[in-house]
Amino acid sequence: MKKSQKNIQIILITLGIFLILATYFYPNIKNSQINKSQDILSDSPVIQDEDEKDKKDTGFVGVEYKGLYDLNKKFIVKSETAHINEDEPDVVYMQNMVVNLYLADGRIVNIISDLGKYNKVTYDTFFENNVKATDGDTIFLAENLDMLATESLVKVYNNVTVNYPTGTLTADKIDYDFDTKYFKVSMYDQNSVKVKVIK
Repeated sequence: MKKSQKNIQIILITLGIFLILATYFYPNIKNSQINKSQDILSDSPVIQDEDEKDKKDTGFVGVEYKGLYDLNKKFIVKSETAHINEDEPDVVYMQNMVVNLYLADGRIVNIISDLGKYNKVTYDTFFENNVKATDGDTIFLAENLDMLATESLVKVYNNVTVNYPTGTLTADKIDYDFDTKYFKVSMYDQNSVKVKVIK
């Protein structure tokens, strides 16, 4: 066998081994790099201006959390943008907040607001500004709504209007149970509660 033929065979064998290794190992390397880049993207902060950086906040886009309300009802919290202040790492401050609460009877309660806070540890959720909550039949409009994970009632307050199948109600504060559809109405001063009943 000539020396040039030996060199060609060595080159071909080396190339063959390289192709085999590239075929089996390159996709695994590429997938792990893709997974790492997706992890980085999912936790990547929103670009902040200098004023926001001074607040020691970390911003996120497209946030979603899952939890339990009243110990047995699943809920999902979403927001377009959110930030966490380093002084309160368990609290997520959200903009354009949406919550879907799944009740035992199959109904889904939808709650939206311009702003809100979600505690990742206690699952307590606080809605602010242009709050709208509906379970299909009843619609609440207010400036604030507090949903505490360990309580069966939500607290709806500040300029509350309730539209339900048999009427309309206006009050300062309402405690409402989505399961029983029971509500307790109160006013901050001695004014009477305004109710319009439709027959």
